[in-house]
Amino acid sequence: MLPAQEAEQIILNLLEPLNIQQDSEIVNLKSAGGRVLAQSISSKLDFPYWDNSAMDGYAVRYEDVQKASVETPVTLEVVEEIPAGSVPQKTISSQQAARIFTGSMLPEGSDTIVIQENTQRNGNLVTISVSPQPRQFVRHRGSFYQAGESMLKPGIALDAPDIAILATAQYSELKVYRRPRIAILSTGDELVTPDSSLQPGQIVDSNQYALGSFVSSNDAIPIFVGIVPDQPDKLKKAMAQAIAEADIVLSTGGVSVGDYDYIDEILEELGGQIQIRSVAVKPGKPLTVASFDNSCLYFGIPGNPVSALVSCWRFVQPAIKKLSGLKHNWQPTFINATTKNELRSGGTRETYLWGNLNLVGGVPEFSLATGSHSSGNLINLSQTNALAMIPIGQKSIAAGESIKIMLTGQLY
Repeated sequence: MLPAQEAEQIILNLLEPLNIQQDSEIVNLKSAGGRVLAQSISSKLDFPYWDNSAMDGYAVRYEDVQKASVETPVTLEVVEEIPAGSVPQKTISSQQAARIFTGSMLPEGSDTIVIQENTQRNGNLVTISVSPQPRQFVRHRGSFYQAGESMLKPGIALDAPDIAILATAQYSELKVYRRPRIAILSTGDELVTPDSSLQPGQIVDSNQYALGSFVSSNDAIPIFVGIVPDQPDKLKKAMAQAIAEADIVLSTGGVSVGDYDYIDEILEELGGQIQIRSVAVKPGKPLTVASFDNSCLYFGIPGNPVSALVSCWRFVQPAIKKLSGLKHNWQPTFINATTKNELRSGGTRETYLWGNLNLVGGVPEFSLATGSHSSGNLINLSQTNALAMIPIGQKSIAAGESIKIMLTGQLY
């Protein structure tokens, strides 16, 4: 059994990111959220595009208002009104001002904005009773970004601020990495689909759906192969097809030491080089990882539904992230927290117990999910967002002690 950290490193070393030339596609900006950028972004424009106002008020010359106060107010002539989107028509001279709005271009001659709360308007005159700071509330051209500089680099997952930047830089289309293709197959004679009439001895296959959701949430494309019975010829055909079509294959079941566990044997028959056969992790000890000459990486993970998801969170997710073209932060997110409950383990494997991580008084606190922590019990896994990790050699952690937590969902 390989330690989890060693297994993770082997998996990441087996993968190369998608090729930026061969594995990219052009997408519309409106559908680019979450995609991994595959080009360098710069702009011919300065940001802001021109000097503009950050507030509603009046554009003035600082030297005219620098001594304004309640006792000695300054009255200026309003010579123009400049709505956002219009071009100023006049130059501000001594003792003059222009009515201006947020985002409006500054007129020539002005250098400072006086907010309207500090003014009193009377016809074409405005009285200013507070002295502003020099250049206050002026956003100067190029102060955020200067034309030609690097703006965004390849290998980032585009989020809402990035999309806004691209729109501002007038990118209506851009190049992103294609989404990784992940084939999913469930093995076992006992498995049936959710719409089947359940017979004694049968089990509804939840893995196909859980792993499909997992793959989609990692911005990859699930390829549903379906249920394959424990018959070597049918398994070999389905596995060969999946290996040929997908970047990564996830199969559940058939990787332990039972009489009907054929996955490892078939992988070798298909030309795969088995890199990992088991990991010192609970749940999720049976883990087969095989590499192929066509760069496909095969994960044979346990059939028990909790074990399958833990294997995906711990080992498959980093692989998808690296493959997708992301430059950094492939590994799972671990943080330190205190545990609200006593945690127990057998001590021989790195043990993961599921529950919820919350901020209590600003301090991360882990609460163990109630009920059985069996690898076959999906019920109490619902709505959890974290796994508490008990290291090898440690059998218990007392309530109130520090614990390392792996995030699997949103922290609320």
